Amino acid sequence: MRDPAALRHPAMDDLLSFPAQVQRWLDVEAALARACAAAGLVEAAQAEAVARACHVDLIDLHALDEAAATAATPVIPLLRQLTAAVPREARAAVHFGATSQDILDTALVLFLRDGLRVLVEELLGAGDRCAELAQDHRGTVMAGRTLLQPAVPVTFGLKAARWLAALARQLERLYGLGFHVQLGGAAGTLAAYGERGLEVTMRLAEELDLDVPALPWHAERDLLQEIAATLALVAGTCATMGHELVLLAQAEVGEVTDAGAGGSSAMPHKRNPVDATFAVAAGRSAAAAAAAVLTGDLHEHERSAGAWQAEWATVPRLVESTVVAAARARRALEGCRVDGARMRANLEEAGDQLAAEPLAVALVADLGREEAHALVAELAARAAATGAGLLDLAGETPAVSAVLTGEQLERLRDPRAHLGVTDALIDRALDRWHRVAVG
Repeated sequence: MRDPAALRHPAMDDLLSFPAQVQRWLDVEAALARACAAAGLVEAAQAEAVARACHVDLIDLHALDEAAATAATPVIPLLRQLTAAVPREARAAVHFGATSQDILDTALVLFLRDGLRVLVEELLGAGDRCAELAQDHRGTVMAGRTLLQPAVPVTFGLKAARWLAALARQLERLYGLGFHVQLGGAAGTLAAYGERGLEVTMRLAEELDLDVPALPWHAERDLLQEIAATLALVAGTCATMGHELVLLAQAEVGEVTDAGAGGSSAMPHKRNPVDATFAVAAGRSAAAAAAAVLTGDLHEHERSAGAWQAEWATVPRLVESTVVAAARARRALEGCRVDGARMRANLEEAGDQLAAEPLAVALVADLGREEAHALVAELAARAAATGAGLLDLAGETPAVSAVLTGEQLERLRDPRAHLGVTDALIDRALDRWHRVAVG
């Protein structure tokens, strides 16, 4: 059973369909035949006859699916049908020198490359929206929160810039990944090709526009796991953005709203942040699939029994979940409506407790760090207990008034005075994004 529609992506539906999967296997078989012909191992006419037969429309998919259930790999029943579709004089060029894992691994790499192209498009869209939010809201002051509690003033533009910087890092990781062909033959020696094994590998990689590994990687899955780990990081970034948007959209907070919010089956008043919620859900699904790939690295001897086969389900799930997390995060960001007035109101409701850090910093030069922090902590506790303003209490405290004038204390009430180098940080994120996105 496929995942529900909420956790699927149209482009991934196409890539994950059984006909698309079989066509990728056939694409590898066609490329292998041509590579063998280019290396002089089979006739060019034989290779082209094989290539002409490598079309999914010539395959009985129902019969293949049934036969695959009782075969060691689905390539075995596929080859029976493919061989039957090839003229007798060309059949020697079918699957020449390869093993089933060569075909399945290389086809998996083709799927990964196509899936990651979809992912990059979604991330670029999400990043462009983050850049817009960072620029438009660089001066929209809000309460920064640590451990879910009001801490010090920040801006929504800085929050969006943080998301943007994370997306830029993820794109750089994705751009740096390699997609490696797999060809080793029965046990990784390429023995069936004689002295031309490396040449066939290179020509196969050229046919499919893939990278050439130093050696076959049947039982060494780090190349695949590097992609899996990167996808887990990408999904985590997308889920984090969704999670923050869910928190900001809470009725008690109300600092953002979701233009695409959905209702409830039981509560007509509800406006649920649907896209952000599913970004979180897809991110969790991706993390589980990535864990399965990353912990399945014990592949025995030249080829594994069980560990490799487990990847057939987990890797596609990982790619699809990551793409969905990115797509849902993008939609949540595009539908995000920022309520700057509510942000300011929440900031003011927190009172001047948020001025505790700048007050302590202002006192450090005269009182020393420990004494300044202890004094402000005592004043903050009294303010919380009595409901008085922190800065009002500070002004009545001789140790403070001896150091700071009333005018200086009043300036501490303005949250815009305590934003540090926020503008410079936002500019750095925007600059890096434009360099990465264009590259």
